[in-house]
Order: sequence, then structure tokens, then C-alpha cells
Amino acid sequence: MKLYSMPSSGNSYKVRLLMALLGRECQIVDVEDSSVALAEARAEGRLPFGKAPVLELDDGRLLPESNAILMWLGEGSALVPCDAFTRAEMLAWMFWEQNQHEGVVAVRGALQFYPARRALATPERLAELLERGHALLQIMEDRLARHDWLVGESLTLADLTLYAYTHTAGSRGGFEMQRFPGVNRWLGRIAALPGYKGLDG
Repeated sequence: MKLYSMPSSGNSYKVRLLMALLGRECQIVDVEDSSVALAEARAEGRLPFGKAPVLELDDGRLLPESNAILMWLGEGSALVPCDAFTRAEMLAWMFWEQNQHEGVVAVRGALQFYPARRALATPERLAELLERGHALLQIMEDRLARHDWLVGESLTLADLTLYAYTHTAGSRGGFEMQRFPGVNRWLGRIAALPGYKGLDG
């Protein structure tokens, strides 16, 4: 398999992290933001939605969207609950991550991390995202203050999905992570998993 991956992106990282935890191997094609490699991958039709990550299967089929890739790779593993309702709860967190969490927590970090986006990082915009992000992180805290994992009693794809941008929410996004002790304990549990690799790993 071949993974078109943006090295600095949480969406690409969550796929690399899952592969590391599952012991799966594939060729990594780095397509960093604004790079020649990204432009070439788009021109060659390797990125159906115009962005990474995309997993290219051995038979040439292309699977875009990070959480869809996680579901495909995680199929049949302990990271996807067998119980239908618990599996639906996992998917609910995964949908929420893309619909709510990423658009605030990841965006605030991106506005400050990527030089091309810094012009959009007005004080008003950053303040709005900070307030909204803290509210979203509190939703996670409400769950993780009482439970080890987001769904059920063990690690699922929901945890990996939300780990990707949450673990850099303080360093990149400037969120006040000391306000969320349950989230911080959860971040530590994931970082201690056998096979774990960090964003730069």
C-alpha cells in the first residue's frame, strides 16, 4: 500500500499512528502543504478530494478521508467494537471530530503554524476559536474525567481520531490544556501504547 501523507497534518498523522499500532507497513509519500509533491499528486489524480491523506491500495484503488481510512484499516481489529451500539458511539465521536473539533482546534493551530495562513490569524479570529475550542475540549473532559477511553472500556478508533489534533492543541493552538486533567491523562495513555509513534515519528 501507499499512503499520501501530509507530515504536519493531524489527519495524516492519525493514519500513520494507527498503522504503527497495528504493525502495518506501507510506502509513505510526503505531500506537505504547498509542496511540489502535493501539486504533482493532485495533477496525477492521486488525491480524489484534492487533499491528503489518501491510501492507495495494492490494487490501485484510492481511499481518501482520514476517518474512512481508519475504518478500513481497523476493520476486524479490537479497535472497532463488535457491539453495534458501541460501534455507533465510536462513529459519533469520529463524525464530531471532523464536524466540530477539527474545524476549531486544528484550525487555530494551523493559522499560527503555517506561514501562508498567518494573515488570517487576526486577534478576533484567534479569540473566537480559543473560546469555542475550550468548550469543545470540555466536552471531551466531561467524558474522560470519569472514563479511560471515549467509548466503552478500551481503546477504539474514536480515541485515535481525536488524539491527532488534541495532543497538539496546547503547543500549536495555544489552548489552556491544564484546564482538562482528564484529557491530559488520556493523552498520556495513548502515548504509552506499545508501537506508538509521535507526529514526527
